[in-house]
Amino acid sequence: MLFMKGTPNSPQCGFSRQLVAILRENFVKFGFFNILADDEVRQGLKEYADWPTFPQLWVDGELVGGLDIVKEELENDADFFAAYSVKTEGEATA
Repeated sequence: MLFMKGTPNSPQCGFSRQLVAILRENFVKFGFFNILADDEVRQGLKEYADWPTFPQLWVDGELVGGLDIVKEELENDADFFAAYSVKTEGEATA
């Protein structure tokens, strides 16, 4: 789940735009929530995650990180998303 500013088709900040592009380039299926639409969710998620910025990428209830973390992890391991069992558009489903 990507908590972002705006939507994948209309990101409202460059960081959200870049993370959406990375997910799409890696064929990662993802849901999203526009945190600009709900201030209570935005503030609550910052406190819950102890992570003050957006976008935030979550997998199975675990915070993966923001744009910089995802970029760094992909540089270190091209199969980074596989560690989270993230389904990609190219994978067959059982």
